[in-house]
Amino acid sequence: MSNNINLIDSFQEFKEFKNIDRPTVISVLEEVFRSMIRRKYGTDENCDVIVNPDNGDLEIWRTRVVVEDEFSEDDDLEIELSAAHKFDPDLEVGDDYIEEITLESFGRRAILAARQTLVSKILELEKDEVFKKYKDREGELITGEVYQIWKKETLVLDDDGNELILPKTEQIPADYFKKGDSIRAVVHKVEMVNSNPRIIISRTAPEFLQRLFELEVPEIFDGLITIRKIVREPGERAKVAVESYDDRIDPVGACVGMKGSRIHGIVRELRNENIDVINYTNNNSLYIQRALSPARIGSIKLDDENKTAAVYLKSDQVSLAIGRGGHNIKLAGKLTGYEIDVYREADEVEEDVDIEEFADEIDSWIIDELKRVGLDTAKSVLALSIDDLVKRTDLEENTIQEIIQVLQAEFE
Repeated sequence: MSNNINLIDSFQEFKEFKNIDRPTVISVLEEVFRSMIRRKYGTDENCDVIVNPDNGDLEIWRTRVVVEDEFSEDDDLEIELSAAHKFDPDLEVGDDYIEEITLESFGRRAILAARQTLVSKILELEKDEVFKKYKDREGELITGEVYQIWKKETLVLDDDGNELILPKTEQIPADYFKKGDSIRAVVHKVEMVNSNPRIIISRTAPEFLQRLFELEVPEIFDGLITIRKIVREPGERAKVAVESYDDRIDPVGACVGMKGSRIHGIVRELRNENIDVINYTNNNSLYIQRALSPARIGSIKLDDENKTAAVYLKSDQVSLAIGRGGHNIKLAGKLTGYEIDVYREADEVEEDVDIEEFADEIDSWIIDELKRVGLDTAKSVLALSIDDLVKRTDLEENTIQEIIQVLQAEFE
């Protein structure tokens, strides 16, 4: 059918829809036309709709049974003999009369309405396809291009032009992007908002680090090494527990690579985030010891029932165990599932003064805050700079200065 009054003129644009296969588009087109037929003739059971998948050309053929004059009970399904003879004099009662229906016969208003319905259905299908596609890809690594940057989120386009949202909360603090930049992230969450798919991607999720390891370390991708758990303080520090099922493979060495070749690329992608790769073990005491790396532990007392661990070490190891901003001890606790408290070894405690001894000069809530981050003696507090103490605690700088004056007076 050559003159389709432009209902199918836009078929080329339908073919360009990104995530819908051709048979689905043809099916939608056919259903729209059948809906037009039902509205005009009451039924589409005796109609054949043929859509050319290459150019969108349409043919509609309607079949009616030839009956004796004045015996027609349904004009939509039957045609009287005299009427049929006007088109084909050879027809007899009982024959099928087949006629081609042109789109013009439906009227311009019906055609415009059908076209609008067609566009609406295709758009709806496309949204559903995008949603399904990304719902199945949650946790997968994807690459996109930065398209627009707002205050609270960044708009990223994938290779098909689908919109992905990277919220500020899912960006590494040191991330800086400009339009046109290529960006890697994982599909974090996919949801429907007002019938539109909203695809949230993340660079702070543990899965992002896991996918990067799978890219850089073939043994992980092949299943020879398993990542048991990942914990992160995005942009600051991460701890990755790995395990090998092959005794010949050193999981930590494989992940780090020769002279750090494998892990350097990951560290750069994460904006110089420190990554500790440790051997997983079922021995909780050894696991905690490894998790507190790079600090060297003297001894550990575990309370498995309450999931707490008292760790004893030398004074010069305390700040290493706690880490800048308290990140090291916090991540070690998340990795092992134990609440870890750090103490100095007994032979060194005598030279120090327990923070509780200053209860008459320092408010109890301040003492509790210092102990919360592992600073339970005077020297452990004095060993840190004011900036470090501000970062680790919820205390104001002037409060910390007053504390330091009180503690220094003890040793002068």
